[in-house]
Amino acid sequence: LYKCVLYDADPRRAVLKVISVEGGLGFHPYYLHMAVAPTKNIDRFEWFLEKATEIGVDEITPLLCDHSVRRALKPDREKRVILAAAKQSLKGIVPQLNDMMTVSELLSRAQGYDLRGIAFCDRELVNSAGEGISRVHITDVLGKLAGEVTSPRILIMIGPEGDFSREELSVAADSALTPISLGESRLRTETAGVMAVASVALTVR
Repeated sequence: LYKCVLYDADPRRAVLKVISVEGGLGFHPYYLHMAVAPTKNIDRFEWFLEKATEIGVDEITPLLCDHSVRRALKPDREKRVILAAAKQSLKGIVPQLNDMMTVSELLSRAQGYDLRGIAFCDRELVNSAGEGISRVHITDVLGKLAGEVTSPRILIMIGPEGDFSREELSVAADSALTPISLGESRLRTETAGVMAVASVALTVR
């Protein structure tokens, strides 16, 4: 955050003198990467972008899933939503918005995370060998992580309105993702995304 004195307010430019600098504005003690399938109604996805930025997120990847209805975005528009939310909530760093990618593409690049979690509707994540792994509530997973790792790097995946396909969940299981629960209610995609971001912010402190 730069505090300045305005010297020249010409309509074509502004000339400022910096008088003080405050570092780490809007800092949070974790790195959060949210991978979320955009909703059919783009307003709902933009609402997620806005609220996630306000709460605290570092990177956002729109997911192109087997059950996705919306298969393209206008990145310049979405970046403007994120920038406005960062300014409003006094964030010194604007979250990075990646290009849309599939689950497999994301997982091939998603290395170096202390937690790679996936939220979905079923109670178990079943791998290609037919072995099931039960979901764990997100606050239990995050609480354990916060007690073991300083400044953890976290990836959380949220599927589209039709949820992830069985094939996508199998790929996630084979990639050793942690199956997480966001509670007993069936949430809309954008609500699940905000719930996950808020859970991280409240648990990893």
